[in-house]
Amino acid sequence: MDRDLVKIQSFGVDSFNFEEAVDYAYSHPGQIVTINPEMISAASKMPEFANVISNADLVVPDGIGVEIGLKILGHNIRRIPGIELGKALIVKFSNENKSVAMVGAKPEIITKAVENLKSEIPNLNIVYSHDGYFSDDNEILNNVTAAGPDLVLVALGSPKQEFFINALKSKLPNTTMIGLGGSFDVWAGAVNRAPVIWRKLGLEWLYRVINEPRRIKRIFPTLPVFVLNVCKERLFTKKC
Repeated sequence: MDRDLVKIQSFGVDSFNFEEAVDYAYSHPGQIVTINPEMISAASKMPEFANVISNADLVVPDGIGVEIGLKILGHNIRRIPGIELGKALIVKFSNENKSVAMVGAKPEIITKAVENLKSEIPNLNIVYSHDGYFSDDNEILNNVTAAGPDLVLVALGSPKQEFFINALKSKLPNTTMIGLGGSFDVWAGAVNRAPVIWRKLGLEWLYRVINEPRRIKRIFPTLPVFVLNVCKERLFTKKC
């Protein structure tokens, strides 16, 4: 299975559907980036972050804003929520007797997330876990490397988690790694995901803003500015 990238705001995004993305991530080790408008906005101002995204081994459209942007550009590619991709990978790797490592979130969150995942997935083999509150990246990087996991899930927030994974790639070239933001909080039961109907309507972001008003600063004006920039991009070939 080969990658088929489409461009949005100069970044390549894979056109896989969900099942294809899971299969590709399992069979092709490396860094997975779950891209959203906030990340694209940050990367446009941070060349080193843009370089990490551009060199990722799989880039999936996580945010609804990216799905909308791709449609504006003429690409009918559905979003792949990072939390769902992460869970599917845990199940896939566990079913194949592969090992998993988790890094990130608060101490009580990752402890509960690990407990809940082990209860849900009996054959889950977590060989290393650590919360996101550490000052020495090298120590954690070395500990993860020593554990030798087949799958690493990192929830440190963006872009910190992407930089962490990028530093880990050279140490574990045969490992699949993905940054998952707040997914550990959901798996721990500390945060509820939007009801399915909200997700199907592409309104999960609104549900999260309603429940976490502080998130509005992350979405506005980033999301409307992102859509405007994509419309400008589209103008090169056809009016938005």
